[in-house]
Amino acid sequence: MPDPARPAPPLAPAVIRAEIDHGRAELVGDPERPLAWTLLVNGTAQSHVDLADPEHLEFEYVRRIGHVVDTIAPPTTPVRAVHLGGGAWTLPRYVAATRPGSPQLVVELDAALIDLVAARLPADDTGIDVVSGDARALLATRPDASAELLVLDVFAGARTPAHLTSAEFVADVRRVLAPDGVYVANVADGGALEFARGQIATVGAQFPELAVIAAPDLLSGRRFGNLVLVAADRPLPVADLTRRAAGDPFRARVLAGPAVATLAKGAAVRHDRSTTPSPVPPPGFFGQ
Repeated sequence: MPDPARPAPPLAPAVIRAEIDHGRAELVGDPERPLAWTLLVNGTAQSHVDLADPEHLEFEYVRRIGHVVDTIAPPTTPVRAVHLGGGAWTLPRYVAATRPGSPQLVVELDAALIDLVAARLPADDTGIDVVSGDARALLATRPDASAELLVLDVFAGARTPAHLTSAEFVADVRRVLAPDGVYVANVADGGALEFARGQIATVGAQFPELAVIAAPDLLSGRRFGNLVLVAADRPLPVADLTRRAAGDPFRARVLAGPAVATLAKGAAVRHDRSTTPSPVPPPGFFGQ
């Protein structure tokens, strides 16, 4: 008979598996949050969503993008947003919760993944419009100056595809952004940060204002991870971002101005003819 003095072992998390257009998806229940799930695609952790609390951001880099969202306009002010890369729509849900009435477009390549998320993790009545297609191709169809926030968070096989890392792609990003709009890119890299430095140079060739948000050990080359690259034609709220990043449970540094220029010094702008995907992450990273 069980010992009543001994706590019961934790329940194994619920797992939902489904075949999608580009492999296999898994939704793994969060044992600490009854209505929260982590989405994995082909073994790579893509998103964490809490249906009961869409303002909860679990992943470090997503929290940092959330800080950017919190500072780009006065609180609760709706923003027109385009999200390249869907996953389980974590950030669009956050924008809908913190800035109600925001018209949002989410672009996700995998139509079957969209169907899975819509069925299992619905986001009804949030103003989120999700479409299937290639991120760059659909971006090309967006009107000029039609977004105040544009987020790039696309991974295929745990790597950002090459056609989303070039100067030609960033030029279209700038076309779609309104004059006061902000571009945010999730950049995965490690070691000498050669790929990230190239992305900073490439984005900096289009936008005069840049900031980088990242953990100190990532910036020093001690581990692989995610940098958040922020760009705009207008001054960025660096002081506010610095305060938020320093006070976050996952503390980060914010580089801006000369510090960003120093980080990218010597890096070449990447063009369609020569650019590459982001580097292969080490084994075990992204939950692989």
